[in-house]
Amino acid sequence: MATISDFDVKLPDGSVTGLAQYSGKVLLIVNTASKCGFTPQYSGLQALYAQFAPQGLEILAFPCNQFGAQEPGDAAEIGAFCETNYGVSFPLFAKIDVNGAQADPLFEFLKDRAPGILGSKAIKWNFTKFLVRRNGAVFNRYAPTTKPEELIADIQLLLAE
Repeated sequence: MATISDFDVKLPDGSVTGLAQYSGKVLLIVNTASKCGFTPQYSGLQALYAQFAPQGLEILAFPCNQFGAQEPGDAAEIGAFCETNYGVSFPLFAKIDVNGAQADPLFEFLKDRAPGILGSKAIKWNFTKFLVRRNGAVFNRYAPTTKPEELIADIQLLLAE
């Protein structure tokens, strides 16, 4: 059975890295955008990272321009925006598609393992979040409207496993 560790993803410079390097960590995987009404969630994500990274949480952000063209920048612009405006220190990956024919295989896996409301698989908007257990199994999917701080109890549960 596949787990998160089986996937390779692109870094902002276009090189490829394996998610196996995060094996044994609790992962919060998020599709992000810089010009979205939910963009201020970067602050909450950074706060979670600061609080829980020492205990084994890793946040993986995947910029996506599929929703209202709200992530128009290139990798350098996205990285600079996140660092300057939100102090983001968790990993940002290359811009990807999360839906459609060009959807990244990682997000196809996440959507399959944690469907949305009424079993829908499509991601509805930016800042959809997936929480993954230390063993690489998907624990839950959270709507864009779910604020990062609302995940604390679930994160603590998985960190304690």
